[in-house]
Amino acid sequence: MSTIGKALSLLDTLSRLDKEAGLTDIARLCALDKATARRFLVELEKHGFVEQDPDTRRYRVGSAPVRLARIREARFPLLPVAIPFIKSLAEASTETVHLSEFSGGRLSTIHVEDAARAHRIIIDVGSLLPLHATASGLAFLAFSPRSEIDAFLAKPLEKFTEYTVVDPRLMRDLLEETAARGFSVCDQGLEAGVISTAAPIRTPNGHPIGCVAVAAPLSRTTKSAIDEFGAQAAAAANAISEKYYGSERSTGTSPKPGGQIDEPYGSLAKDTRHRHR
Repeated sequence: MSTIGKALSLLDTLSRLDKEAGLTDIARLCALDKATARRFLVELEKHGFVEQDPDTRRYRVGSAPVRLARIREARFPLLPVAIPFIKSLAEASTETVHLSEFSGGRLSTIHVEDAARAHRIIIDVGSLLPLHATASGLAFLAFSPRSEIDAFLAKPLEKFTEYTVVDPRLMRDLLEETAARGFSVCDQGLEAGVISTAAPIRTPNGHPIGCVAVAAPLSRTTKSAIDEFGAQAAAAANAISEKYYGSERSTGTSPKPGGQIDEPYGSLAKDTRHRHR
């Protein structure tokens, strides 16, 4: 990894901590020696990406990422467009609904609407969503170009629970099913006792940029309820895509005129739209 890559990785690690951290802990978490970690922190602090508390000497994320995030959101306002649909879906499903976005090679949660129930699925903003072990990941992969799917499945897949699908052949079957009905279902792939369904938000050419997901406790969820949640997630994701991209939005259910060399599963799927985070 390049020096810049290591520094950005350090910043990413710091952003995922729920409290300020000292130099020793940061170096350990990033697998760096303390001298290197200190050098990166000094440079990042100089440019406003991290801050050091003058009393505790611990570090936290600075204001520069917030400024950049505001600029990006002003120019590409996904959250303001999506949140009303996410709130409506949460009210209709009465379960936890979350929005994810793909950036930097990873799919992560950017907004959550918690269910108004004592027993509910808790999801934190910033949570990473493994592509093979979450409904959001499956929905994202199913509508990605085949070359990207092949590259992903060529690597070993981590098993999070006894239900996590790690066999590439079975994974391809799941992706084809997901593309055919328009939304995914992940039964305890990341966490035991959690079942989720998700649908992709797509660009005008059908490429996914993120997902809308509904996550519920397995103990109170039926197959018919999951199917309904999936259909609702797909409707919300399509509505977000249409509003975000306007008249440029395409259905993504068939190849463009002249065909595509690298078609996603989703571009070959029938427009049936049936069956977690």
